[in-house]
Amino acid sequence: MRVVIAGAGSVGRSIARELLSHDHEVTLIDKNPSAMRVSQVPEAEWVLADACELPALEASELEQADVVVGATGDDKVNLVFSLLGKTEFGVPRTVARVNNPKNEWMFDQSWGVDVAVSTPRIMTAMVEEAVAVGDLVKIFSFSQSRADILELTLPADSRVAGTRVGQVIWPADVTLSTIVRDGRPLVPSPDDTLEAGDELLLVAGADADTDALQKLLVPKG
Repeated sequence: MRVVIAGAGSVGRSIARELLSHDHEVTLIDKNPSAMRVSQVPEAEWVLADACELPALEASELEQADVVVGATGDDKVNLVFSLLGKTEFGVPRTVARVNNPKNEWMFDQSWGVDVAVSTPRIMTAMVEEAVAVGDLVKIFSFSQSRADILELTLPADSRVAGTRVGQVIWPADVTLSTIVRDGRPLVPSPDDTLEAGDELLLVAGADADTDALQKLLVPKG
């Protein structure tokens, strides 16, 4: 798979190293000469250019990319790079980094973004997940389908603790995808019993009633 990454800072380089370790072909683009730390990711192809300019993207053969990643610290650059990749070069998959959570609403298909990754939101979710038991936490959102991945640690007095998965009537457009128990992920079957302390990972569609889901999983009474 060929991946082109806009932004050769610490984030872009980390993504590149991870992809290269999985035998993917990676190109890093950055207009800042100081970002050209080629020795840190020598296996990648490096391009000193503006990722928002068509001639630079043409020279980088963006049309041959399977995925483009906007990984700069500038939301405007990540949006423009994604839009050009999708509309001008027909790249099948675009991933964009969101630096300012206030800009998340723009990172959707209208700007050519298939997947938006908000580092501040993910970090916030991880903090909330660490301290909250019995509260739904949004871990990730898919911009294309508008579905969410939700997490909840099941409290001991939950309505569904001790209930078999197949007996739980989940709200419409909600699916239990994984149970994490004692640090091990489990694919739930109808006969599995939900236990206090289970970390539930759920996929909720855009029209899912998360209030109903919260009421289903919170303590009794």
